[in-house]
Amino acid sequence: MAVVPDLSSMRKDYDGSGDVGAFGDDVLAASWLEQFDRWFADAVAAEVPEPNAVVLATADADGAPDARVVLVKGYDADGFVFATSYASTKGAQLAVNPRAALVFPWHALQRSVRVTGTVERVGPTASDALWDPRPRGAQLAAVASVQSTVVESRAELVERMRRLDEQTAGQPVPRPDVWGGYRVLPQRVEFWQGGHDRLHDRIVFARDDEEGGVWGVQRLAP
Repeated sequence: MAVVPDLSSMRKDYDGSGDVGAFGDDVLAASWLEQFDRWFADAVAAEVPEPNAVVLATADADGAPDARVVLVKGYDADGFVFATSYASTKGAQLAVNPRAALVFPWHALQRSVRVTGTVERVGPTASDALWDPRPRGAQLAAVASVQSTVVESRAELVERMRRLDEQTAGQPVPRPDVWGGYRVLPQRVEFWQGGHDRLHDRIVFARDDEEGGVWGVQRLAP
């Protein structure tokens, strides 16, 4: 039997800067987008594995939470874009409760970014732009696998892909109508950086819809 470690003693003390510098008020960007640009560039430069991987949290109509890891495929001032099957569990949850949270877990940099906001589908043209660059195998899998449904075996999925590959040989794999992009429109973006003695830095950019969508910024206690 494997020896289970004592989780209560597992802890890493952060040095407050890592390899990327301290997160003081003097280096804070003017907007959440500019700050995210800086931190995402740092994650790429540091060769963080899949820096665009995020934990995506959604909830159903009753408020029961759910979470999984997806890849963000683009972002700008309007928000963060990812793609999936509309018929998936997360797609069904977003249909009845179009709100979500994202977490970018950049542990190697002692950083994370949390995003909360509403969610909308992107249009067909934008969904095509997400579909077309996907490797053929990933396109075949997305069509052959009815996401989140029960299957008898892995062999069944492999056979579906093989048949679809034969049927579309020499042709592009068309994007199914049930597959497309979503955009998380941020209402709150928190930048977290680990600090010595657990005195972490937490900077929050929040949009005040009652003030016409003006963004404010605050520092939170860790």
